[in-house]
Amino acid sequence: MRILILAAGYAVRLRPLTLNTSKSLLAIGGRKIIDRVIDKIVRVEDAGSISVIVNAKHFRSFLRWRKGSRYKDRISLINDGSVSNETRLGAVRDMELAIKKGGKSEDLLVIAGDNLFDFELDKFIKFAEDRPDGVTVALHDIGSLEEAGNFGVVKIDEASRVVEFKEKPPAPKSTLISTGVYYFPKEKLSFIGDYVKIQNNLDAPGNYISWLAKRDRVYGFVFLEDWCDIGTNESYKKADAAYQKKEREENDEE
Repeated sequence: MRILILAAGYAVRLRPLTLNTSKSLLAIGGRKIIDRVIDKIVRVEDAGSISVIVNAKHFRSFLRWRKGSRYKDRISLINDGSVSNETRLGAVRDMELAIKKGGKSEDLLVIAGDNLFDFELDKFIKFAEDRPDGVTVALHDIGSLEEAGNFGVVKIDEASRVVEFKEKPPAPKSTLISTGVYYFPKEKLSFIGDYVKIQNNLDAPGNYISWLAKRDRVYGFVFLEDWCDIGTNESYKKADAAYQKKEREENDEE
């Protein structure tokens, strides 16, 4: 199983914090967001190579980050060539680019590089591997219809199959949202190339999952552990404070 971290976005809603820094390289509780994502990945028993796809504007910053990472020998960087939010490829095309470079011989775990979640990836992967006939997405109940409208809103049936997926709907019918963690069996990777050829909206992975759910099987793994969205300066400060508190409490216990 290969792992791909999506970190090529420009996070315009977080400016000025992200004018010269990738969101994934911002610190939360004293540690970079991407380092917290890597911590989750390396605990997975059968995790293989880790690719991080980034934009050209922040490529050198990621080179410096990788040089200082204890896992640098396992991490490769893919430069998608974009230099601004206006010229960005979009997350779906970034996935296509990574698949072209890495091939389709292994299953692919994709994680958004700005993703903070407390569930263990082993549980998610076991759920996905038990359902090899479809793609699996990680879902969280945000508990508010108003807040759900800011995300990809999902409905699943009794078999955990996604029956509806709407990206940022104005009137959400569910509080279950997609959180930027995806598992693609190798047999399903070709669908991404098919989507890129016929669709124009290539930025949000949720649009691809919505399209895919109407054509093939998509399953939803619902986790109860904490999850943080970092989309605005306010949510960034809130997450930073929460993780600082968590770090202090963990240190006090030691």
